Amino acid sequence: MKKITLHFILLSASLLTFGFSRASDDWPKLIHSENGAEIKVYQPEPESFKGNTLMFRSAISILSKGSNNPVFGAFWGTSKVQTDRDNRTLAILDLDVTSIRIPAIEGQDTIDYIDASLESDFPKAAGVLSLDEIVATLNQNQQETKLSQGISNNPPKVIFVTQPSMLVLIDGQPKMQYNADIKLDMVINTPFTILKNKDGRFYLYGAKRWYVSNSATGPFDYTNGQVPDNIHQAEQVIVSKSQNNNSDTKTTKDPSSDVIPNIIVSTVPAELIQSRGEPSFTPIDGTTLLYVSNSDNDIFMDENSQQYFVLISGRWYQTRNLNSDNWKYIPADQLPGDFARIPPGSAKDNVLASVAGTDAARDAVMDAQIPQTAKVDRNTATTTVTYDGRPKFTDIDGTNLQYAVNTSATVLRNGGDGRFYVVDNGVWFVSDNATGPWVVSTVRPVDVDLIPPSYPVYNAKYVNIYDVDPDYVYMGYTPGYLNSYVYGPTVVYGTGYYYQPWFGDYYYPRPWSWGFNFGYTPYFGWGFGWGYSPGWFSMGFGYGYGGYGYGYGYGYGYGYGGCGWWGPSFYHPACWGGGGGWYGGSRPYGLYGNNFYANNYVHVNYANNVYRSRGGVSSQSY
Repeated sequence: MKKITLHFILLSASLLTFGFSRASDDWPKLIHSENGAEIKVYQPEPESFKGNTLMFRSAISILSKGSNNPVFGAFWGTSKVQTDRDNRTLAILDLDVTSIRIPAIEGQDTIDYIDASLESDFPKAAGVLSLDEIVATLNQNQQETKLSQGISNNPPKVIFVTQPSMLVLIDGQPKMQYNADIKLDMVINTPFTILKNKDGRFYLYGAKRWYVSNSATGPFDYTNGQVPDNIHQAEQVIVSKSQNNNSDTKTTKDPSSDVIPNIIVSTVPAELIQSRGEPSFTPIDGTTLLYVSNSDNDIFMDENSQQYFVLISGRWYQTRNLNSDNWKYIPADQLPGDFARIPPGSAKDNVLASVAGTDAARDAVMDAQIPQTAKVDRNTATTTVTYDGRPKFTDIDGTNLQYAVNTSATVLRNGGDGRFYVVDNGVWFVSDNATGPWVVSTVRPVDVDLIPPSYPVYNAKYVNIYDVDPDYVYMGYTPGYLNSYVYGPTVVYGTGYYYQPWFGDYYYPRPWSWGFNFGYTPYFGWGFGWGYSPGWFSMGFGYGYGGYGYGYGYGYGYGYGGCGWWGPSFYHPACWGGGGGWYGGSRPYGLYGNNFYANNYVHVNYANNVYRSRGGVSSQSY
């Protein structure tokens, strides 16, 4: 008999997941509140169990009176318990709800009512629990926590410049493919538009301007609009297709129309930091920190150590010389203490979300554990999977799973039951064959939570199954599905690993952690850094979710066999927008009230919901 469970990971150093790999017919527990609402509590996930005190997390759903669609959230609690070692059972004696988050419910009075209902009714509703299962779940959570620490923090190639520059990424050595619409060869393993003209010269298109070089890897020079007629004709196609791709994009600043004098091409993971002229330093009140005020990057100097600290993709790196190749990763809880003293409301308060122990960091970690949920129709929801040739699978170490390498989809083969599972736009499907047909799955593969982050299907563990009835399956994903991971006391973007793409008749890229100056704010979530806008990306760069299941979506379809570049999709917290709303109220400490940080980032897919456009699925955007 299978046991239903929700795999949350320890707040101290891990990532929350919800799943059905372990199950019990006794869960979820149903609480009928006095106001007619139904509260379902899913199987608790223990964080610690010492003496007679159990600390745990549970997912919850609330079905209001007269409604057909529940809303989901999570709560954290501490309980005194009574154990019976002879019968291997455990009873919950009381409950203290220490935190609760339900993004779809805005009124604090309603939240308080649910809090009180849980504290008064859950101990009785929980009944007698299995002591062995609590211990086993705690042990597995510890194993998952250990795996999550395998996220890579090795620094990418860091490039510092003092003039306006653009980093152009190519996924390995340039690979060319003829494009029938443009009638030219183009580099297909890049999110940028690089065309090879018939005269052998390469043309880079960005922000309505052309740059030219004798090599795909540069150096590129500005053409001042002097390009061959066929390049002008290609531009018309590019603009048309890019408009179709990026229709769902929102940016907090207009793309720069300035000519970029310095184009830097990298064929390896890299990150560009820059200042406008030599760095200009401004002190931060109440600290011994200076920040580079003529830069849109987060560059700091610690006066005491005389070291530079730079924030990249949610990770801190340290160096004595910005032009050095010697960058060292610094954990968020080992930063100089003054980083936590950066005043809220100051020019650099945005980094507080990446500083251990701050309210902003704690909120970011909590938000990374709240699911976006959907009701999936078992009769109408479906998917298809295309392979480059016959399906090819490779083992995932430490699990009984294999994953398909020659497809853009996330396809897992479960060695336990011999079945195939696919995650598509946040929905689990299952089939007896690698090529389908696919039906909505009611379970996840058993070992999905044990996939290490060194595998490109790591994020599949963050798509979860909560409840099942004859017509619908309730599913959801936490921000890990969109590459936003809890790492220790903060959140980071990406696993930090470089995943080899697939090259065959088709080109299937994998997600990148580096190269776009990813930055985080609680109002907007992750966004591109300064200088990046849809105008710099190719028509094959699509803002979507699908393609390999990490929140990477199909672009227009240029590339080998019509398989284009997949652009990063970003997690946004439940309160998209700059108006200060946060789960129905403003933040108590007033962070991020300034425009300095948010206005330097490009934010895409602001609809905040990967379920919003697929058939057979209904979902509420928070």
